[in-house]
Amino acid sequence: MKRINVVGAVLVRDGKVLAAQRSESMSLPLTWEFPGGKIEQGETPVEALRRELREELLCDATVGDHLETTEHNYDFGTVVLSTFYCTLNGADPQITEHAEIRWMDVNELPELDWAPADIPAVQKIVRELGQ
Repeated sequence: MKRINVVGAVLVRDGKVLAAQRSESMSLPLTWEFPGGKIEQGETPVEALRRELREELLCDATVGDHLETTEHNYDFGTVVLSTFYCTLNGADPQITEHAEIRWMDVNELPELDWAPADIPAVQKIVRELGQ
């Protein structure tokens, strides 16, 4: 089975975390995820994450601590997702390909319908940052 290495940004601001809803045209339509995407040939995870945030959300972020790496088998391949805490530099994220983005209280994150690969990171964020 094909392995797909992807990165996700856990953007934190004022105690809230950014969740992004996949559009109807994406795989896993209308599930929620941490924004990010595939690591291209020759990129580090941090470089990939900064590029994806510029492309997907038209924003710049500082990539901080690694949060979690999980593997999930989907019918199209095995996704290896590495998530990192991130901090915005300047402009707010703008939607370009997601259906919706939402700043959520940490304790409300589990209420969303997350993509399976993102769920372990959600659980860890609630443990680390929740009240």
